Amino acid sequence: HVQLVESGGGSVQTGGSLTLSCVASGYTVTAYCMGWFRQVPGKEREGVATIVGNKITSYADSVKGRFNISKDDAKNTLYPVMNSLKPEDSAMYYCASRPLDSSYLCTAAGLSPHSFDSWGQGTQVTVS
Repeated sequence: HVQLVESGGGSVQTGGSLTLSCVASGYTVTAYCMGWFRQVPGKEREGVATIVGNKITSYADSVKGRFNISKDDAKNTLYPVMNSLKPEDSAMYYCASRPLDSSYLCTAAGLSPHSFDSWGQGTQVTVS
């Protein structure tokens, strides 16, 4: 049974930092393209970042230079670190996975929620 569980969300002041986590069970995260998305009510889900293996990462322009994503293979866990947070970063954040059959779909340019097939329940981030 494949499952993704996010945690670490909360409220933070502008300029602050938060570290989220996404624990995967039922499969090994290194064997998949892992993505982070966010969504605010009334808007489409937006791609934020992807990671393949432990080194290949890609970020949306809106978070580049502020967000970093890493993995702990031993814990099968992703860690998006969000720095210099802005009010416009407020959203529900989701982790997701897709097969590694398309490198393009695992880049910021090709990132689309429609191509990811396993999702966590989300964790809320509020920046004020």
